[in-house]
Amino acid sequence: MPAETPRPAGGSRAGEGGGGLRRVARVVLLDPANRILLLHGHEPDDPADDWWFTPGGGVEGDETREQAALRELAEETGITEVELGPVLWRRTCSFPFAGRRWDQDEWYYLARTAGTATGATALTELERRSVTGARWWTCPELARARETVYPTRLAELLRTLLDEGPPAGPVTLDTEIV
Repeated sequence: MPAETPRPAGGSRAGEGGGGLRRVARVVLLDPANRILLLHGHEPDDPADDWWFTPGGGVEGDETREQAALRELAEETGITEVELGPVLWRRTCSFPFAGRRWDQDEWYYLARTAGTATGATALTELERRSVTGARWWTCPELARARETVYPTRLAELLRTLLDEGPPAGPVTLDTEIV
């Protein structure tokens, strides 16, 4: 159930060598029509085991989560002209992917862009085997989706964001363990 195709920071995955939770920055990217960009991924050896997820990934070295969010967005979508907003949500999750268990502390940043053309520019080998594209979704499309989407309440969260604006501070989402 990856909410992303994980990239271990510093060459080791969370939980190895006492590393704790992997620090992750994710992006809730909205276009001028308030559509959200999601990436389509699957288990590397099983394309039928698929899901949609927000762009983002692990914090590398001494970069901030904001820097990680912008870097990951550029690498995974090619989109660099964005206005990065506040942290909307925080989530802890644990899931199996590519033969490993990933334990993550994810922060979801709001971002807006005028450009909607996408094209990955720097995927890892694992991402090339497991990320199959991107799609802009309207809130009603997301609410009707039969596909798996992470975080699992994304349609409801997006509707609240669009109706009420960003929360005063980050909202802690339920922990998701698969």
